[in-house]
Amino acid sequence: MIIGGIQKLSLLDYPDTLSAIIFTKGCNFRCPFCYNPMFVLPGWFEARDIEHRDHSQIFESDLFAFLEERQGKLEGVVITGGEPTLHQDLPEFIRKIKQLGYLIKLDTNGTNPEMLSYLLDNDLINYVAMDIKAPHDKYDKVVGVGVNLENIKKSVKIIKESGIGYEFRTTVVAGLLTADDILKIAEEIKGAKKWYLQKFIADADLLNKDLKSTKNYTNSELKLITEKAKEIAGFCQLRGIN
Repeated sequence: MIIGGIQKLSLLDYPDTLSAIIFTKGCNFRCPFCYNPMFVLPGWFEARDIEHRDHSQIFESDLFAFLEERQGKLEGVVITGGEPTLHQDLPEFIRKIKQLGYLIKLDTNGTNPEMLSYLLDNDLINYVAMDIKAPHDKYDKVVGVGVNLENIKKSVKIIKESGIGYEFRTTVVAGLLTADDILKIAEEIKGAKKWYLQKFIADADLLNKDLKSTKNYTNSELKLITEKAKEIAGFCQLRGIN
């Protein structure tokens, strides 16, 4: 497994579970609003002469030494990226973590339904979060690459029928997603147990730095969009805003 980073403690990323976060390297999307460009594009910081963080690869032996040390203190591990399902050794990697007694949450963009099915069929994940980037007709534009929409649809269906805890989430970026786009997504994932809208906040290093100057939706606008989306989807909440 190519590991780019570890967050040793999170109270938020895995619902009701004290967890650590593992960031895998590499992604098949190029979302301009991505908060983790250092895990998407190798050499991203170096190319921009940014030296304030160390994102060199982390050895598995060091990771597992940390997880063994935290047994009985942490409950779960979140595997995110990048896109974790790109790594063919993901199942074996998860097995080794579960052998230490940890629950597993997987973050995914939904482009690899075969891997998702395998992980679920073999009881390797306990919770899954899938990012819904855009309505079907705007996916390519929003993520910056061509997308196999059938794989996205398959993953949504697999997750809905999985029987485990799950959530869908959409980052709402002004200039990329309109209110109508959000309502289209609501139709496309109608009946999902949990779907969260997340306000885009340009306070981190982004894949496209120009987005830092983009006018954002106000909290009031997002709350109105959320209420309309909830009427269609059945469940929709705005995350991170009171």
